[in-house]
Amino acid sequence: MIKRGWEKKLEPLTVRIATAVRITGISRSRIYELIQSGDLDVVKVGRATLIQYASLKALTSQNE
Repeated sequence: MIKRGWEKKLEPLTVRIATAVRITGISRSRIYELIQSGDLDVVKVGRATLIQYASLKALTSQNE
C-alpha cells in the first residue's frame, strides 16, 4: 500500500478510554478522574466516551 505524505501526519481526532490508557500508561481510573476534573476534554457519541486527542497530548506534554 502506498502512503501519501499527508497520511503520515494524520492524528486521530478522538480516542476511546482503552486506547488512552494504552498509549499514555495512565490507569483507567485516573483517566476518569481527569475527565471529571475537566483536565481531559471528552465527546459522548451514544454510549461511547471519546477523549479528544489534542487534550490528551496537551496533558502529557505539560509534564515535560
